[in-house]
Amino acid sequence: MIEYIIGGIAGFFGGGFISYFIWDKALNSKKQKLLKEAHVEGEIIKKDKILQAKEKFLQLKADHEKFINEKKSKIASIENRLKQKETSFNQHREEHQRRVREFESTRREVEAIRENLKNQMVVIEQKNEELEKLHRQQVEKLETLSGMSAEDAKSQLVESLKEEAKTQAMSYINEIVEEAKQTANKEAKKVVVKSIQRVATETAIENAITIFHIESDEIKGRIIGREGRNIRALEAATGVEIIVDDTPEAIVLSAFDPVRREVARLALHQLVTDGRIHPARIEEVVQKVRKQIEEEIVETGKRTTIDLGVHGLHPELIRLIGKMKYRSSYGQNLLQHSREVANLCAIMASELGLNPKKAKRAGLLHDIGKVPDDEPEMPHAVLGMKLAEKHKEKPDVANAIGSHHDEIEMQTLLAPIVQVCDAISGARPGARREVVESYIKRLKDLEDLALSYPGVMKTYAIQAGRELRVIAGADKLTDQEAEQLSYDIAKRIQDEMTYPGQIKITVIREIRAVSFAK
Repeated sequence: MIEYIIGGIAGFFGGGFISYFIWDKALNSKKQKLLKEAHVEGEIIKKDKILQAKEKFLQLKADHEKFINEKKSKIASIENRLKQKETSFNQHREEHQRRVREFESTRREVEAIRENLKNQMVVIEQKNEELEKLHRQQVEKLETLSGMSAEDAKSQLVESLKEEAKTQAMSYINEIVEEAKQTANKEAKKVVVKSIQRVATETAIENAITIFHIESDEIKGRIIGREGRNIRALEAATGVEIIVDDTPEAIVLSAFDPVRREVARLALHQLVTDGRIHPARIEEVVQKVRKQIEEEIVETGKRTTIDLGVHGLHPELIRLIGKMKYRSSYGQNLLQHSREVANLCAIMASELGLNPKKAKRAGLLHDIGKVPDDEPEMPHAVLGMKLAEKHKEKPDVANAIGSHHDEIEMQTLLAPIVQVCDAISGARPGARREVVESYIKRLKDLEDLALSYPGVMKTYAIQAGRELRVIAGADKLTDQEAEQLSYDIAKRIQDEMTYPGQIKITVIREIRAVSFAK
């Protein structure tokens, strides 16, 4: 019995230990499994976080590189603009220095010529006195030989010639009157034709037409439209005559207002590029282009005043300055001409101790009367003066504008500076267009005129006709005669020829020594 009880107790405790051992083992297995799953999940989360960090890093790196590249591009662009401005500034400075040197050289030459003329005038006065003395001596000899005074001889001769002249004059008068009646109409037509021929045809064409180029002649039909509706609408909207003829791949825009021609050209360009050409679209495009041109005119005027350092101008004057961009005079752009005159005025005023800013202002505005919105019948200088006075410009600036073509009296030193600088800008070689035939003829006439004098061997017109070199033989002229020849040629050119600026005449008295080695 006791053994049975002890065996039961032992069996109970032995089964408990076994159950506990099995439970503990299962628990450890589950724990290991959970740890393993947690480890795997942690690795996955770790990899995801690492990938996200890499992506964010790459994104930040790309943004940083893009930012750096943009900064580098901006810096390079700024450097290029600075280099261009530096180059342009150096060119302008060299050009200004060259013009100042030319001006000084011209001034010295003028002073030398003036001194030479004074000396020659003294010599001429002495010769005149000698001639007058010889003349009196000859008259006294004649009076002694004839036994009659000079006054008596002169009166008798005049009376005899008067009667004879009356008789011949009556017959000539009748013949001339008859001939004049027959040829008056013919001569009048000749005068009109010559006047027309003297008009600068090339300049008139340039100021009146613009050529619009097209890719093919098929576009001409689309521009004309059905029964001419499109071309009529375009002419009515722009105020420009549109000429569509047989000229290949070209359309002519004709109008005296350059702004209207530019509006018509840009409108045609947009219409042809877009392809939609009909009256409603034409009016829309023309209105849009006209607004664009007006904005561009104002912007050009502002940019010009900023470049030149001219401040405080009335907005209307700024707009008129921008309008100069579309106007030319003898092939020279009016805005470029005004900028040149402004810079020259500032340089000359500085040299003379005057206010360069005021001189530059007057030089920029001196041709403002060529681009008004309405065109009254008055000279452009006077009209420019009235516009300047209307927009509160100072009296000396307005006077310089109005007097640069001598329409009104000059009142300050600013006025002759503007006049001189206007002539310099317009007269320099290449500034204004000249027909090739007339240019060559002028050079040939210069050479032929100098070659007609005795003792001259060769002549050369150089520097675009600004200087005439005359080669004379040393055995045919003396040094004093060479000086006189230079003066005579200059006087004759001044009296007989028409030319811009001035012409320098250089007479070279050449000595040649020739030997032969045998």
